[in-house]
Amino acid sequence: MILITVKFPIREDRLEAWDELSTSYAAAVSQEPGCVFFEFSRSLTEPNTFVCIEGFRDSAAGGEHMAQDHVARFMAQMPDIVAAQPQIIYVDADEVTGFGPMGEIQPREA
Repeated sequence: MILITVKFPIREDRLEAWDELSTSYAAAVSQEPGCVFFEFSRSLTEPNTFVCIEGFRDSAAGGEHMAQDHVARFMAQMPDIVAAQPQIIYVDADEVTGFGPMGEIQPREA
């Protein structure tokens, strides 16, 4: 599995454009056959920074992802939306297949 985390600092005057673009982009990526998960979240400490976590089945799925039209559109529009260059962590983790249960926390009985 390929695990990717990206921090997107967004210009305050472009937050509406970001909301529209990121919503449609996340929906499109989530439909890709090789996508295991894809989510955007807003940073609690940097309100105009959004964090993307994504997982793809393998490097072939990652390559297929990068060839999609919605990726090209996203990459073409983002330079007008970001406040600074996004920062990325990319990990190729063969032994990981997706999310699993966290052993330290379980819901209490009501």
